Amino acid sequence: MAKITNVAVQMDHVSTINIAGDSTFAMSLEAQNRGYKLFHYTPDQLSMRDGRVYATVEPMELRDVKGDHFTLGAPERIDLSTMDVVLLRQDPPFDMSYITSTHFLERIHPKTLVVNDPAWVRNSPEKIFVTEFADLMPPTLITKDPAEIARFREEQGDIILKPLYGNGGAGVFHSTRDDRNFTSLMEMFAQMFREPFIAQGYLPAVRKGDKRIILVDGEPVGAINRVPAEHDSRSNMHVGGRAEATELTAREREICVRIGPALRERGFLLVGIDVIGDYMTEINVTSPTGIREVKKFGGADIAALLWDAIERKRA
Repeated sequence: MAKITNVAVQMDHVSTINIAGDSTFAMSLEAQNRGYKLFHYTPDQLSMRDGRVYATVEPMELRDVKGDHFTLGAPERIDLSTMDVVLLRQDPPFDMSYITSTHFLERIHPKTLVVNDPAWVRNSPEKIFVTEFADLMPPTLITKDPAEIARFREEQGDIILKPLYGNGGAGVFHSTRDDRNFTSLMEMFAQMFREPFIAQGYLPAVRKGDKRIILVDGEPVGAINRVPAEHDSRSNMHVGGRAEATELTAREREICVRIGPALRERGFLLVGIDVIGDYMTEINVTSPTGIREVKKFGGADIAALLWDAIERKRA
């Protein structure tokens, strides 16, 4: 087996994370526990010269201690291809900066294993990739045409409107058929986003929760239910959603079986899908979360399962 020694983590700065629920921290801590050397860098520390990819990295030590969770060593410029594994883990928005970093990392993958595969991350935007499984989704429209969205709302009644490349529940609106703010909302979206928007039929089952299911190498390994606050339509924990233990239903297992081959074909070792009732709404491939919450509620140690999968890929 090709031994893993050095692991670089491309992430939002480690000083900004909340370790209680941060999946990147859990993944990195497990790597450290396995004896791998960790190196930390943020996307703005990447560079490419004459076709080779470099990064200014800092050796990183982690501790599962709130308020004292990391130590960084002296910065050093390295050829990123000398790493054994790179974890691509900065949060969206999935903008041109994010896309550019995937072009850089594509130059070193798979000799250096990048998790997830950067070319497929770039080519599988989370709210577009999911449309390959339209029969598993609620009614969904992607457009920037206000007239199309108005027709869709008239047909569906209540809709959810959100930016195509957002994350964490930011910019998500629940609009009813008689919402007098709809025109203003369309104007605001048009001013804020150059890209199309996504509208989906509102699923009342969201009041019972929006389930995050985590898959490792195409297989479901754990789930957490996220219940929205009383006065919010969003269930994301970033915006006040409440996590609770859950089990997979037969329908959710059917969804995982359907999408598993496509995830494996694209080299997606870690994926989080969102399911409301009987419908999948997103396939998250950039920096899926939920690892620590699953373990907290007595579920699998997904960080360990992920590193088992990475080691198999490196064999």
